[in-house]
Amino acid sequence: MVTKDGIGNSDNSEAMLSTARSVIRTCLQVRREEDVLVITDPDTAEVGQALYEEAARVTDRILLVMMPPTQKTGKEPPLPVSDIMRKNRVIIIATKDSLTHTRARQQATREGARIVSMPGIGRVAFESGGMTADYNALQREISGMGSVFRRKRRIRVESEAGTDVEFITGDRWILEDNGICNRPGQIANLPAGKVFVLPKEKSMNGTIVIDGSWDGRLLEGPLEFQIEEGLVTGISGGELAEEISEVFEVAKSGVRVTRRDLVWTVAEFGFGMNPKATELVGNKVEDLVVRGSSYFGFGDNSHIGGGARVGIHLRGSLIGPEITLEDSVIVSEGKISVR
Repeated sequence: MVTKDGIGNSDNSEAMLSTARSVIRTCLQVRREEDVLVITDPDTAEVGQALYEEAARVTDRILLVMMPPTQKTGKEPPLPVSDIMRKNRVIIIATKDSLTHTRARQQATREGARIVSMPGIGRVAFESGGMTADYNALQREISGMGSVFRRKRRIRVESEAGTDVEFITGDRWILEDNGICNRPGQIANLPAGKVFVLPKEKSMNGTIVIDGSWDGRLLEGPLEFQIEEGLVTGISGGELAEEISEVFEVAKSGVRVTRRDLVWTVAEFGFGMNPKATELVGNKVEDLVVRGSSYFGFGDNSHIGGGARVGIHLRGSLIGPEITLEDSVIVSEGKISVR
């Protein structure tokens, strides 16, 4: 681990610095008296440096930490990094693999840190696409959607690729993924810009065809999931389908016997709202916020109030879905239509 407390020579582009400025001043609203920690690794060092430089324009209480690659999403960072995280009020994580679900991040949140995470972020993704959104405008748009979902709970999702699935939503759509992270204990992924909901358990039936990306991996062919009473009963789609099945079957070994079937829960549904994210790019975060696309999560739904605490959660994105809420089409042909 290497720490850095001074600005070195930089060849960061104006586009990178502009995005970094948005993260520091708009998303996190960093104040002069605040301690700020930027965590990066060799794969994302350019982004980390740009964020450091912009934070240093606001506060001199700034530290850049270069940690070794974790090699695995969810692996704990080195102990010195965990210790530093607990001592900072603002934490920016720009690393190849996500630290969101680590104990180190959870402890920092309990201590009151507000955190933004950009797993897998690279220079191109940082300079363009969803990262460049006007997050103040996005917050206003998403927060204004509450009335759209009020007392409407039946959803149908269809697509030309073959998706045709119906379900009942949980009580509350999540409308906080808007990029603004200005309160103690708050955590946000960037790029942001999606609305999502818990499908009511046992309510979903039909077919889901994931034809865009799977867990940040662009697909060469579709994955088809058969759904009965909220659980996946069959999956097809060549070698990747077999690989996914193996991953979920392995996950069952960590769940008590009476709950193992819940590993195959359809755990989450959402659609993208970010106007600057215009196409799937093979990034776990950006693919979920592409405006007019939608996604399904499979596995653990406890993070949004469900009962399937099974320790695995993977998502797949659809291209060009049509989403009907009760009798109103709210997403079609890549466009949002809500009133």
